[in-house]
Amino acid sequence: MAASQKAKSKPKKKSKLKLKTTRASNRTRKSASALASGLRTLELEAEGLSSLKKEFKDNLKEPFEKAVAILAKAKGRVIVTGIGKSGHIGQKIAATFASTGTPAFFVHPTEASHGDLGMVASDDVVLALSWSGETVELKSIITYARRFSVKLISITSKRTSALGAQSDVCLELPRAKEACPHGLAPTTSTTMQLALGDCLAIALLEAKGFTAHDFKVFHPGGSLGANLKYLNDMMHKSDQLPLARDTQPMADVLVTMTAKAFGCVGITNAKGNLVGIITDGDLRRHMGEKLLATKTKDVMTKKPKTAKPNMLASAALELMNSSRITALFVVEKGKPVGIVHVHDFLRSGVV
Repeated sequence: MAASQKAKSKPKKKSKLKLKTTRASNRTRKSASALASGLRTLELEAEGLSSLKKEFKDNLKEPFEKAVAILAKAKGRVIVTGIGKSGHIGQKIAATFASTGTPAFFVHPTEASHGDLGMVASDDVVLALSWSGETVELKSIITYARRFSVKLISITSKRTSALGAQSDVCLELPRAKEACPHGLAPTTSTTMQLALGDCLAIALLEAKGFTAHDFKVFHPGGSLGANLKYLNDMMHKSDQLPLARDTQPMADVLVTMTAKAFGCVGITNAKGNLVGIITDGDLRRHMGEKLLATKTKDVMTKKPKTAKPNMLASAALELMNSSRITALFVVEKGKPVGIVHVHDFLRSGVV
């Protein structure tokens, strides 16, 4: 009897189905919680950027314009510095400056105290980042800048801080709530620092008239370098061009189209100007017994889409996509000097 009662008192084991359901429910709650956290972070950082945008219309307007003027007139380089998360943001800002026509590099404030101050020249400009403006490690580089009359621009949240007070121009960031629930990890603050750095870089880019050609010089590799190629760098030229006269019969055009394998033939007049194009589609539309004896000018599509040799490959690809064509003639002063096929863009890495 005792054994029977003992057996009855044992708790029943949960079924496998209930365990799976409970675990799935827990995962769902965790997923929902993670999503809410992500959205909250984005909202808080967006609020910070909104506050920064408002400051541009108020307190930041004059100092920002002054900072851009100093950077644009600098004969030397922009020395970006900062420590911790501000230092990481500073490295990115320096890289953005350098890639958009403003010579710049990052100097770690601690290394500056041990000899790297020798990298800073009198015609340089120092851009220092510190949220509090009281970063001890920046003392040496601030003192050096003041001693040798090196222009100092700061990005901080306190104009009255040691850094802000010593700066020629202080870009004071608005106070904003960090996305970190403890208010400790720099999140919203570094987002604003990065955005302000981008604002400076782009304003300088436009002030200096930095062009797509200049971009190509600094970005020869990767997909960006590929997109910055010009048609002149990748087009087929000379004997490779599929061309025919507007007075030739279609029989000759078919031979040229088959031999050149571009799926089209450019039609020129007596002056050598491109006046039309015949594609596979044109052949299908005029298919009939008299096609081979028909003159090219009666079959061709007039005023075809064309491009110039100095057109960016990325822009040419956009033109081809929007026009739904697979080949594009390159003309100069009305005469065909090249042709590009959609396969050429794929081989060159242009996307």
